[in-house]
Amino acid sequence: MTTSTPTVLVAAAPTLHRAGLVALLQEQWPALRLTFTADATQVAHRVCHEAFALLIIDGLLPGLRLGPLLAHLHQARPIQRLLLLTEARALAPVVPLPCADTRLLVSRQAQPAALVAALAPWLAEFRDAATGSVWPGPWRPTEGFSPRELQVLGLVAADHDNAAIADKLCLSVRTVESHRRTLLQKAGTRSLIGLVVMALRRGWLQPQSML
Repeated sequence: MTTSTPTVLVAAAPTLHRAGLVALLQEQWPALRLTFTADATQVAHRVCHEAFALLIIDGLLPGLRLGPLLAHLHQARPIQRLLLLTEARALAPVVPLPCADTRLLVSRQAQPAALVAALAPWLAEFRDAATGSVWPGPWRPTEGFSPRELQVLGLVAADHDNAAIADKLCLSVRTVESHRRTLLQKAGTRSLIGLVVMALRRGWLQPQSML
């Protein structure tokens, strides 16, 4: 039986992607306490002075010097469980790092089911069976959303603004704005964060749409 509240340190900028990740963790492991930093220079200091059940690092965190940080972790806390979120497109959804029992390299585009499966062996003792949810399997076409709307949804979840989405999909900014309004209406949500959280929970995001 755990005697203290397990804490997860999430080192990531306060983006929609982080919001979706937080929603996933809270849904699957409600006993966890989450704490955050968006300052890459503070990660090593915090890990050195506090024990965390899990350290999650977004590879896109501004100022992150991953090599020195990993070297520091290896010296200070060699068995620290670490999940590194990466943008590397050539990677499989979940790829072990060296010391696979304590290190995981996961694509930022990985489906929720893959991420949950990767973390489950580490966090099984913190799972509340009464409230834990079953996450969807591989992505399936979603009733009610057009293929274009799902493309826009994926790019919104990846924190692209309207101009960037328009450029990637060869659309006008006004058309992108229209798609975003439609997505909110169809999902029944009032904010983009709510939309992305729901999309992650229900498996609406195509992996390739977030690249």
